[in-house]
Amino acid sequence: MKRIALVSFLAVASLSAHAQAYVDNARVVSVDPQYESVRVPRQECSNQWVGEPRRGGGRDYGGAVLGGVVGALIGNQVGGGHGREAATAVGAVVGAFTGDNLANRDRWQPVPAAREVTTCRDVEDVQTRIVGYQVTYDYHGQQFTTLMHENPGRFVQVRVSVDPVGR
Repeated sequence: MKRIALVSFLAVASLSAHAQAYVDNARVVSVDPQYESVRVPRQECSNQWVGEPRRGGGRDYGGAVLGGVVGALIGNQVGGGHGREAATAVGAVVGAFTGDNLANRDRWQPVPAAREVTTCRDVEDVQTRIVGYQVTYDYHGQQFTTLMHENPGRFVQVRVSVDPVGR
């Protein structure tokens, strides 16, 4: 029985020892936004054309002419009589074909088609964001400062706690 009375007494005593609290309004003096810089990664891409076709002029006939002359000279060295004439003619024809092939060999190769190539690289943008507001407010002639998540406007609600200082 004494224990129940003691527990009841301690419970009442602890309730009376808690401060009395209420909510009131305080006038906002200033609001300063607080910023932080945030790095935001992104990709920057560009397109380029590669493998541009070669630009060639007309056919080169100098190789055929030079090859024909060299072939005729070599053919003229072979054989005798009418055989020499035939060897000269065959040498001129073979030399002309050979010289033409050598002079124009790049024109017969397939030309690579131009194609578009996309290249990308990672870059970082720096963005500034508001992370809160430093609010200075006046309550009964005293100024207080706090950090808040939102802009409170002209007034801010404050919790006032009244507690006796001494006994």
